[in-house]
Amino acid sequence: MSNRIGRRPAKSLWAVLLALAGCVAATARSASAEDIAAADRVVVHKAEHKLYLYSGSRLLGEYKVQLGLSPAGQKVREHDFRTPEGSYRLARRNTRSDYFLAIQVSYPNKEDEQRARKNRWAPGGSIMIHGFPNIPKHPAAYYASNDWTDGCIALSNSDMLEVWMRTQDNIPIDIYP
Repeated sequence: MSNRIGRRPAKSLWAVLLALAGCVAATARSASAEDIAAADRVVVHKAEHKLYLYSGSRLLGEYKVQLGLSPAGQKVREHDFRTPEGSYRLARRNTRSDYFLAIQVSYPNKEDEQRARKNRWAPGGSIMIHGFPNIPKHPAAYYASNDWTDGCIALSNSDMLEVWMRTQDNIPIDIYP
């Protein structure tokens, strides 16, 4: 079986994704509105390695996450391998990421930029919620049990698909220590 190496998954993977989306859509049609409620808020607790989806005060889902290589503390500059803390928004979606789906977080905010400027550092950017790498360098168990990102919030591919389907751009995401 030949597989193209590059930034985009092979066509067969796209076929699988489309089929999976069709299954999700079919399931959604047969499920009640409560079962498929859209999230209006995302919360991440770094110390717990958890991402939570909420609709109002109702918890819709809880997901295990992996964080930056050095997750403790606030992200202060580019290449510090920390996951930011604070209030942001989901900014845009990327289906052609190097990772299985990606949703950009609106880091840096004004406070992040001021903190970095004060220290004459670049604040960094491109913080995403995403799945595993499309071209893994390690076994899947490594990605599931270690902090491995440059500062992003990583989920299993199946959890990432669910988060992708239940969120939309411009909803708030609060990231706590």
